[in-house]
Amino acid sequence: MTDNARARKLADRIQVVVAETLDRRIKDPRLGFVTITDARVTGDLREATVFYTVYGDDEERAASAAALESAKGVLRSEVGRQTGVRFTPTLAFVPDALPDNARAIEGLLDKARALDAEVREVSTGKTYAGEADPYRKPGEEDEADDAAGENDAAQGPDAPARGSDGDAAGGAAAE
Repeated sequence: MTDNARARKLADRIQVVVAETLDRRIKDPRLGFVTITDARVTGDLREATVFYTVYGDDEERAASAAALESAKGVLRSEVGRQTGVRFTPTLAFVPDALPDNARAIEGLLDKARALDAEVREVSTGKTYAGEADPYRKPGEEDEADDAAGENDAAQGPDAPARGSDGDAAGGAAAE
């Protein structure tokens, strides 16, 4: 087994070698605008997965995938020659899903922006329910407590003190 650092270094080197070889040596007309986005190598350095994107429609993607499969032998021999490892890893080409995911996320963000703009238009000129500032201020608490004390005094000195739920303070509800 090798360490992960060596596998990462080999993957980076494979990515560069495959990209340069596609640019310089492979002259397949089916090969479109291919970009090698990433490469990953297994821990035993026997298999390499090369991720790529193709600029264009579905037909160009399919043609580029076929061109990469037909050029796999040339690319593997070039990787072996330039990396100098004992066993040249087998290459597997996988289309990268990152651009498709990015387009889907952009679509969702555009939809969210449109909904936010719609809510903003509907709320223009509207006011909040209740008071403009529903929070108590330090001076107002004293006034509210004084007003509550005046209400208790208005009930008379013989009236029992009431809690927040209406029960007599310190006892059970009157029967």
